[in-house]
Amino acid sequence: MRYLRVGPAGAETPVLLSGGDHFDLSGVTGDIDGAFLAAGGFTGDVADLPRIDISGQRIGAPIARPGVVLCIGQNYAAHAAESGATPPEVPIMFYKAPNTVVGPHDDIAIPRGSVKTDWEVELGVVIGQTARYLETAEDALACVAGYVLSNDVSERDYQLAVSGGQWSKGKSCETFNPLGPWLVTPDELEFPLRLRSWVNGEPRQDSSTADMIFDVAYLIRDLSHYTVLEPGDLLNTGTPQGVALSGRFGYLTAGDVVEVEIDGLGRQRSTTKDAS
Repeated sequence: MRYLRVGPAGAETPVLLSGGDHFDLSGVTGDIDGAFLAAGGFTGDVADLPRIDISGQRIGAPIARPGVVLCIGQNYAAHAAESGATPPEVPIMFYKAPNTVVGPHDDIAIPRGSVKTDWEVELGVVIGQTARYLETAEDALACVAGYVLSNDVSERDYQLAVSGGQWSKGKSCETFNPLGPWLVTPDELEFPLRLRSWVNGEPRQDSSTADMIFDVAYLIRDLSHYTVLEPGDLLNTGTPQGVALSGRFGYLTAGDVVEVEIDGLGRQRSTTKDAS
């Protein structure tokens, strides 16, 4: 199944995409949130749902604001290399503020004075069941409600030069996590997935989840021994090579168009602007 949310920010309607048609889920659930996902999502007959025309409507993030956004750093071998780091032996975990999550086509606000705002296409994992002290890969994957296209926008000076020793400063600026357009249930995807990004139409990243150092099952199982993941939480699993941090490309400035795409998860198109 594919879930999305349409309408003004803060007042989105939950929608099911099936067979090329959109169906209104507001009679079933108030939102695509942790409670809905923990209950198994939509389990009824699509024929019982009213169709909805989403033409011209804003597409919001496909999930309600998560309780937590957990992120994994340097999880692609080639990206670790371009960052000048050796591949990590254990997952590098950091937090991103949940209020960074915006729609897939919403503007990205470049922080005041920033000269190092960067793009990062990532596979996002949405948790559907509580993950706590998991022991097997099977148990970990059973906690996955679905997958999403995520752009883990980063401010590299905030992340590295004035971080105080951790990365969250460079990850938590407003609008720094465009998400969606869809939440796609695991049965609709076949791994590995191709990830790509463009800036102003020029290719930047082009890789595959096959280059991940730690796969989804490993990450969820490992993290569950350090923190409890709850339904509706978002896990960003890392970005491949081809970001501005590599030194091969310039950083983002106001008016740039950033596009990211993952097989089966759709495509985003965001325009950058100066933060007001």
